[in-house]
Amino acid sequence: MEEHENPKLYRIRHSLAHVLAQAVKVKFPEVQLGFGPPTETGFFYDFDFGSKAFALDELKEIEKIMRKIIGQRQAFERIECDAEGAVATLAATGTETYKIENVRNLAGRGVKNFSFYVNKLPNGKQFLDLCEGPHVEHTGELPPDCFKLDRVAGAYWLGDEKNKMLTRIYALAFENREQLDVYLKRRAAAEEFDHKKLGKELDLFHIEDIVGKGLPLWLPAGTAVRDSIEAFAKEMEFKYGYQRVATPHITKSDLYYKSKHLPAYRESMFPPMVVHDEEGKKEELYLKPMNCPHHHLIYASRMRSYRDLPLRIAEYGTCYRYEQSGEVTGLLRVRCMTMNDAHLYIRRDQFVEEFGNLIRMYKEFYDTFRLKEYRFRLSMRGEGEKFQGDAAMWDMAEKLLKNALEDAGIPYYLGVGEAAFYGPKVDIQFKNLMGREETVSTIQVDFLSPENFELTYIDESGKEARPVILHRAPLSTHERFMSFLIEYYGGAFPTWCSPVQVALIPVADEMTPYCNELAAAMREEFMRVEVDDSANSFNKRIRNNTVRKIPIMLICGQKEAAEQTVTVRRYGVKEQETMSRQDFMAMVREEIKGRKMLREPMGSII
Repeated sequence: MEEHENPKLYRIRHSLAHVLAQAVKVKFPEVQLGFGPPTETGFFYDFDFGSKAFALDELKEIEKIMRKIIGQRQAFERIECDAEGAVATLAATGTETYKIENVRNLAGRGVKNFSFYVNKLPNGKQFLDLCEGPHVEHTGELPPDCFKLDRVAGAYWLGDEKNKMLTRIYALAFENREQLDVYLKRRAAAEEFDHKKLGKELDLFHIEDIVGKGLPLWLPAGTAVRDSIEAFAKEMEFKYGYQRVATPHITKSDLYYKSKHLPAYRESMFPPMVVHDEEGKKEELYLKPMNCPHHHLIYASRMRSYRDLPLRIAEYGTCYRYEQSGEVTGLLRVRCMTMNDAHLYIRRDQFVEEFGNLIRMYKEFYDTFRLKEYRFRLSMRGEGEKFQGDAAMWDMAEKLLKNALEDAGIPYYLGVGEAAFYGPKVDIQFKNLMGREETVSTIQVDFLSPENFELTYIDESGKEARPVILHRAPLSTHERFMSFLIEYYGGAFPTWCSPVQVALIPVADEMTPYCNELAAAMREEFMRVEVDDSANSFNKRIRNNTVRKIPIMLICGQKEAAEQTVTVRRYGVKEQETMSRQDFMAMVREEIKGRKMLREPMGSII
């Protein structure tokens, strides 16, 4: 955690790490101290307990000692010395061999000045720790109920597996008890609704070692959700004037040299497949990591007029990226991804209007999915060779984006160095269940590709001009967006995109024919419906389909069959409602067609 993000909280967490070290020293006087930095959610400290095994049930006792130290209002006093003085000070304790090693390592790298923070104890003794600071003035400034010792793990000294394994105690810490409780609630929800856990429980997707890391297999239930979202996106694109295209999964290396992706993006691409033509000439073929170069060739396939612009082309294209093995996780980071991708080829004078249309489309998506907490980041160029093209091109692209954001009245913050290699972009970031921001949508401005691909159109004066390209992906990749939705909905999808939209539960076996008749009528209207005619009891069938988070269950007994009605039971709603089968069909038909959501997603109320 960087101090400048929240100086007060940084000091609280940093000071509590020292209080933890002191408390552990009280209980285990011979313990040797490692490091104890603040983290994003609290702090940790590394300890060497020697031959003793540290027990989890000892955390509670250490917490009590920490609160006692806080109540003593011990001052944090800073002292400074050179490397020799630091080693002598630590050697006097008789136990701080790790700190001494650290001082000598730093001195060997040219560090000359070292600082300690000293706490004076009521018994006249003192606790000191090698540290740069800063800290609170005294331990009494630390709220005694704002922290919690959380877990214990092993950690190699200096992160080197050749070194000794130390005991790392992790702690949570916030400015007050309320913030701590909110975090604990969010974490419990995140664990309960983790997309990897729910993906398995709800049979949405499966990842198999024999296929490979980051290559999910979509099961029927997950595919139904994917297909529903894809159909929605295609309808929206038709509404906003897009034309659909399809491009190959592989291409010759020449295309990626032309687009400049190979020099800039090679490490994220799968290695080439080497083939030979009939004359024995070698060719390198790559799995495509993105769709844009192919789309540029579609634009260039014939001459364009200013009257043809804007040209909006879209594709649900499958792409392949070699994410590092340690970064691949669930659906969030995968190696095979389906991208809700499109490229807009526009005149410069059309930029503000097209950007405004994109924002309206994005907000329509967000409203449908009930996504509420998001903010805009303008990702700008930074230093380094990654960013291609001249300064004038970048200045123009960044100015256009800034003006468009301000014209649309959209607040934004800057992300310097976060741009794509070919131009700046607007990232729309959402909070996950833990309150961390994740990029879900993006709009990128590209002046470089029209130059690389020599893209032109004939302007009103009959001269050739370069178009501006907007890359856009409102729903990220299918995989990433699905991981977000699974957790945001807690696995309880709205009816329109739920794997099974309606489950019919016969009260007794003789009601099964009536359920089958209803199910057949629903399938005629392309509703995803199941009849639970299993050997389970009626109550267990209710429980099983509730666990599957099916949005609508229909209870069918003798009365319903005789009167041609259904009793409707919705997921998460106690009250049941009986209505005619015709009224039910009309209600669900409208619910699916209008993509309505009748209950708040779990992620919006946590």
